[in-house]
Amino acid sequence: MESPKHTPLYHIHASLGAKLVPFGGYEMPVSYPAGIAAEHRAVRERVGVFDVSHMGEFEVTGPDRNAFVQLVTCNDVGALHAGQAQYSAILTEQGTFVDDCVVYRFEDRVMLVVNAGNIATDWEHIVAQKRGANVRLRDVSAETGLLAVQGPGAEVLLGQLTTVGVAMIPYYHFAEGRVAGVQCFISRTGYTGEDGFELYCRAADLETLWHALAGAGRAEPCGLGARDTLRLEAGYPLYGSDIDASVTPYEAGLGWIVKLEKGASFIGLVALKQQKLVGVKRRLVGFKVAEPKTVARHGYPVYLDGTQVDVVRSGTVTPTTGCAIGMTYLPTGQATPGARFTIDVRGKHAQAEVVRLPFVARRTKK
Repeated sequence: MESPKHTPLYHIHASLGAKLVPFGGYEMPVSYPAGIAAEHRAVRERVGVFDVSHMGEFEVTGPDRNAFVQLVTCNDVGALHAGQAQYSAILTEQGTFVDDCVVYRFEDRVMLVVNAGNIATDWEHIVAQKRGANVRLRDVSAETGLLAVQGPGAEVLLGQLTTVGVAMIPYYHFAEGRVAGVQCFISRTGYTGEDGFELYCRAADLETLWHALAGAGRAEPCGLGARDTLRLEAGYPLYGSDIDASVTPYEAGLGWIVKLEKGASFIGLVALKQQKLVGVKRRLVGFKVAEPKTVARHGYPVYLDGTQVDVVRSGTVTPTTGCAIGMTYLPTGQATPGARFTIDVRGKHAQAEVVRLPFVARRTKK
């Protein structure tokens, strides 16, 4: 078994007393001494900073770069101008997820950001599509550092550290410049449902950037635990839980990232055209557990009329909602707000009710 990898900030996380756990092939901080709930509230109320340098980055250059990324992702790269990003997915021929990703379009290249645990699988899948395309593919994951600065105070904090007009960067756009003297590109994106930015830099510069952002009166260091409760409240899916190789974007409520008519073929197009024509048999839903002090966690069986239809994909008690929430797949006819079903919680059948997503209103800047 391979030993876990570390981000350039591993020793800082350890020195801060972080609880470190294996995740996506890395040893990552799940929380710091203040705890998950305090970190979660810091992001909802002020500003937090996450080390997400475990994520993967692939660079595509060459004359055919845009056409190539059109082939390997389902959203429309042609709709982007330089300085824009989009949420998208890498799909199988069956239209199911290899991974979800963010695509960044630069003047001279395209970059795909993928999930840490899928870097090797995604890379193999993408390289296999190269064939005669005039592109150069580079996995730059190891040399790229990434911090997520999230929360209502993110814009003010960054504005104090850069001459880039961060207030003028729209959602899912990015700009290049220096933050605390470190060359970055600054992307108004995130995975928390709050306004915020993701800062990409050279891995060697990551520590300088962290020290400028994290600390008393600045951004609260936050771990993967708060990242998970925040994204669940915002209704954002997690690969490996809510979406995976058995699920299509239409089933996951992500049909908006599928551009069937973008004027370019893409992997999974035929299967998704057929699925859109006949309709989906199941949908991802949000739910609240009706019974107090009962938490439905990942993997617990989900039943309708005594028949198991799925498992809990994501589930926990979150600080903002103050109750047990989660996501699962239900047959389309029952995937409507107010519908009831049961969850086997350690042998006890607990009642749950479908609710609209997101659980907490997103406050991303449009």
